[in-house]
Amino acid sequence: MQQRFDDIPETALAWHRAGKGAALATVVETWGSAPRRVGSQLAISGEGEIEGSVSGGCVEGAVVAEALDAIEDGKPVMLEYGVSDGDAFAVGLACGGTIRVLVEPIGSVMPVEVLEDLVLARESRIPVAYITGVEAERRLVKEGYANRFRMDRSGFEDDGETFVAIHNPPLRMIIVGAVHIAQALVPMARIAGYDPLLIDPRESFGSEARFPNETILHDWPDEGVQAFGLDQRTALVLLTHDPKLDDPALEQALASDVFYIGALGSSRTHAKRVARLEEKGFTADQIARIHGPVGLDIGAAGPSEIAVSILAEATQVLRKGA
Repeated sequence: MQQRFDDIPETALAWHRAGKGAALATVVETWGSAPRRVGSQLAISGEGEIEGSVSGGCVEGAVVAEALDAIEDGKPVMLEYGVSDGDAFAVGLACGGTIRVLVEPIGSVMPVEVLEDLVLARESRIPVAYITGVEAERRLVKEGYANRFRMDRSGFEDDGETFVAIHNPPLRMIIVGAVHIAQALVPMARIAGYDPLLIDPRESFGSEARFPNETILHDWPDEGVQAFGLDQRTALVLLTHDPKLDDPALEQALASDVFYIGALGSSRTHAKRVARLEEKGFTADQIARIHGPVGLDIGAAGPSEIAVSILAEATQVLRKGA
């Protein structure tokens, strides 16, 4: 199993438990050409170690210095860097870019129990929102932010003081069929922030030689997707071209809230797929969730370009909705 795309809260907790002291720095607002999105985090230990990023460059040095003071003082601090700041200029904020960063020492400001619960939720693939701010009561919330969870969008509430930091489970792409397209799609998906997982009962296809160091399950696809789990942060891509393999996983996905379902095959193949699903009682709305033929129509030729089209379509659905 691949590690999650980031482990910044987990690192901060480990540093705190080791007695080093720690703080979390979070980008809470940006304007212009800021290089990191709202919600991006940097963990700082009391010994000056760092994990993550709030700007991708020299601003980190200034944030670390402020965080070390905050850890010592036991107080939160709100930092702002803009076009007039030399550090910000050095990392590309010169085109009107500004960022605000909230620094929270662990223990004295962010309760250890809250951070522990956050780490547990992340491990359990439970979406949570961390409510914070300079004067806010810090707590975790699991409901009430459906749109923020769907868009993966942290930000201030209307009062301009309460910040909602969204912590979604890592994106996951379950690929049924360890075919040539999968060999290209798996590394591309990981670069884009997914945990790719392969299911193929045919061991000659889903072999270590063809997919070194990958998570491969040689179960029947419906059993495989049940083992991995299907949730709103999961994309399912069906690549076998074989109804005996694709359909069982597809039926599981249609009964779940996965955000993307893509199925390889021509328009004629997809029409036959639709007919089979209708015979099994699936509704038109359920069947309409399937993207088939899979991928954006970019004129893709060959496995690698098809993989690009699949990843682009999944991204489009994730960020813009179906």
